[in-house]
Amino acid sequence: MGDHSTLLSLLGKCESTLTALSLPLSLFFHSVCVMELIMWLWVMGFIVEMVSVCGAGLSCGLQARFVSESLYKEGDVIIGGLFPVHVEAPEPYHAFTQIKQISRCQGVDLRSYRWLKTMIFTVEEINRDPVLLPNITLGYLVADTCLAEGTTLSAALALVTGQEGTVLGAECSRAPMVPVIIGDARSSASIVVADTLGVFDIPMVSYFASCACLSDSRRFHSFLRTVPSDAFQAKAMAHLLHLLDWTWVGVVAGDDEYGKSGVQLLLKELENTKICVDYLEFIPKSHSQSRIRRTVERIQSSTARVVVTFAIAPDIEVLLKEVVVQNVTNRQWIATEAWSTSILFFDPASSSLLAGTIGFALRRADIQGLGAFLAQLSPVKQPNEPFVKDVWEELFGCSLAQDWQPSSKTPKCTGSENVEKHGRIYTDVSQLRVTYNVYKAVYAIASAIHNMMACQPGRGPFENGECPDVPQLKPRQLLHYLNAVNFTTPVGDLVYFEGNREPSASYDIMNWHIDESGAVNFVQVGQFDAAKGPGQELNINLEKVIWHGNEYDCVPVSVCSASCLPGTRKAAQKGKPVCCFDCLPCAAGECVRCPERFWSNTERTRCIPKVVEFLSLQDTMGIVLTVLSVTGATLTTTVLAAFFHHRDTPLVRANNSELSFLLLVSLALCFLCVLVFIGRPAPWNCMLRHTLFGVSFVICIACVLSKTVVVLVAFRATLPGSNLMQYFGPIQQRAGIFLCTLVQVVICLLWLLLAPPLPTESAGGELGARVILQCTMGSVVGFVLVLGYIGFLAVVCFLLAFFARKLPDNFNEAKFITFSMLIFCAVWIAFVPAYVSSPGKYTVAVEIFAILASSYGLLLCIFTPKCYIILLKPEKNTKKNMMPR
Repeated sequence: MGDHSTLLSLLGKCESTLTALSLPLSLFFHSVCVMELIMWLWVMGFIVEMVSVCGAGLSCGLQARFVSESLYKEGDVIIGGLFPVHVEAPEPYHAFTQIKQISRCQGVDLRSYRWLKTMIFTVEEINRDPVLLPNITLGYLVADTCLAEGTTLSAALALVTGQEGTVLGAECSRAPMVPVIIGDARSSASIVVADTLGVFDIPMVSYFASCACLSDSRRFHSFLRTVPSDAFQAKAMAHLLHLLDWTWVGVVAGDDEYGKSGVQLLLKELENTKICVDYLEFIPKSHSQSRIRRTVERIQSSTARVVVTFAIAPDIEVLLKEVVVQNVTNRQWIATEAWSTSILFFDPASSSLLAGTIGFALRRADIQGLGAFLAQLSPVKQPNEPFVKDVWEELFGCSLAQDWQPSSKTPKCTGSENVEKHGRIYTDVSQLRVTYNVYKAVYAIASAIHNMMACQPGRGPFENGECPDVPQLKPRQLLHYLNAVNFTTPVGDLVYFEGNREPSASYDIMNWHIDESGAVNFVQVGQFDAAKGPGQELNINLEKVIWHGNEYDCVPVSVCSASCLPGTRKAAQKGKPVCCFDCLPCAAGECVRCPERFWSNTERTRCIPKVVEFLSLQDTMGIVLTVLSVTGATLTTTVLAAFFHHRDTPLVRANNSELSFLLLVSLALCFLCVLVFIGRPAPWNCMLRHTLFGVSFVICIACVLSKTVVVLVAFRATLPGSNLMQYFGPIQQRAGIFLCTLVQVVICLLWLLLAPPLPTESAGGELGARVILQCTMGSVVGFVLVLGYIGFLAVVCFLLAFFARKLPDNFNEAKFITFSMLIFCAVWIAFVPAYVSSPGKYTVAVEIFAILASSYGLLLCIFTPKCYIILLKPEKNTKKNMMPR
């Protein structure tokens, strides 16, 4: 029943996973779920068959199946280990056959063998420590995974169920119990093993499986790792590409979980940037030469100069061999932590192609004593130890075969070759990165066991305060303590697992420097630390970087289209990514929108301040109008002075001299009000402009109107029986002027209170290249009423003066008033269309011109004849000449 419930839980997990994913992804993950079910049935079938054999009283034997070479050492607690010592798995086999003859894996990976030996070294180092695990001896059982999912799972199941072999006796003996496994190196294999062993809560601590998918705590609850998730590496890559302005890149990935997940994360990071991917190629696991050739041809033909890789070292090795064959040069390679510090496939032929490679590497550490331990390798001293023969032959290119013949192309090994001197990558302890992760993984397990031993009975973390039984470790209990470890390694680093059971991400940025001898040196040029704040994670010293071609000072350019020159704009190319565009000449304001109050220059190369336009004293027009205004006011004042000086003469006293003085003062105000119109518009002068203008002109026209009425009444009063003058005396004249002015004052006050004129900005010139400052009307009605009232008084005055023009008098003032009103009305009638059609500051100029023209018209037409007589013909300034003929 328990088996059925486990099977149902697996089916439910697959169903929920597939339902949550889109169709393409669900098809992809379908194979994972099916594989998980098959592996679970494989384990259960193995257990059932084993129990049935034992139950029958027969000798107990493990079923014949493939189990790779392994190393075993007895101990109180046995730690399992999975390492891809070989890189080529044998042909598929039938798991439940009784065939004992098994194919061996091929192709030795010296770096992986160093990882395996590091685990053994660390176990022995811990056993020598009298403090960490007193009275407890660690053992190990490590197996070769042959870099394949099937062999990895087979090796993992062999670790937890017992080694290949036969145990004789009436009863089944217990196989060595492995409560925890260190591994695997690959993400794809780790997913398969974690899915399978997770059902039984057997913890795994991986040292190199960095796929972000393994951070799923619900699916992989028993999986931990000492390597950061690829989510951070993808983020670091995106930051690097953005920093160096590489907007056009190619991506090559391995056709496995590591490559596919890494590419998916990288593309997601690039979504919100201006970086485009020209091509995405996958390296097949079969290493098909035709597909590899096509991939390299795509790299060669692409205009992208930067190639981002997301693949494990064996896949990159196959790719780079073809790169050398096709002589793909002028490419900047970006390496992941999988091969950024690996010289396994580096040779003089590829030195010029890989020089300047930039890669992200795991944190480096120095492990004391490891180099000497690795150098102890010897086929003479360790004749029966697995892997030694294959590793020795790989290191020295010789043969240890007993049937070696002199005619063989491979020389015979002596067994005394110098490992320390010629150990290549195996004994190279200058770049201990993944090796250090293995070291930390073993210490994490030891630290967890140490904490278990410190548990006080009755106060344990399990049911009823139970403490774990260390000699009889239960995987579930060990998993609980592993999640809570917090310790410092002998190297001095603090190690703990975060909420997603993985360490904080930190990468060294490495640069491949090639010296004169052709040897590669890995130089750290920067660092990425995810623990730092946003924008502070990436730090790189570009002065230390050598780029492809062994150049220091030339950062490669990788763009689809070169940046448009100033004065041109981008035009997207049809069917191409946004990074590909053509450069077309800009129209005004089309390329880059300039800040407010700025505009592009004539060449469209930069933003310049907009020309702020208003009628100012610095403008020629403003100066001319100001001179005319001051001149008019000066002339008016001069006339006023002359009149005041000759105030007792008949000409001045005729027709109420007081009106003449008031008229001259109002005319001076009309001239001076023009100055308020000139200058930068402000709230005070906007409100004062039309108010001062309107009131001044009303006083002026009211005075002229009063003069005209007095002339008419005066001549009518000379008729027999007429007594009209008593109604048009000085008091009545003052009252009339006051009432006329009061109406205009009321109109202006209402205008200012309800909708006052205020300064405003508007765009002017070609496509808004200028800023026009001017005063708004505030209320069109108010403006019309002010002008309309002035016009009404002017028309009335003109009509009355016209009727009085032929009255008998030597000096008939009505004629001159008629001419002045005719000019006044003509000016303001012409003003309306000119005002409406004038742009910008010319609108104000038109209004000023109308004010000046009408003011000059009144001044000259009314007062020029009088000044002529007063100043030039004083003999005519007599009472006799003023009387009618």
